[in-house]
Amino acid sequence: MVPAESNTAAQTGPVRSHGYRITVDNGRESFFALSIERVDSEDAWLMSDTAAALENMR
Repeated sequence: MVPAESNTAAQTGPVRSHGYRITVDNGRESFFALSIERVDSEDAWLMSDTAAALENMR
């Protein structure tokens, strides 16, 4: 893993997102993940395995 680098220059551009349902342990366990990526960069992305529906967060 590479540590995050601070970049003070404003970087704006189009982003895309994908949602995933990941199944492990021969289908016994599954979880949801969310990926957000900047279209014009190979290095600007975020992946989270803590995605949850808002109505389930009460």
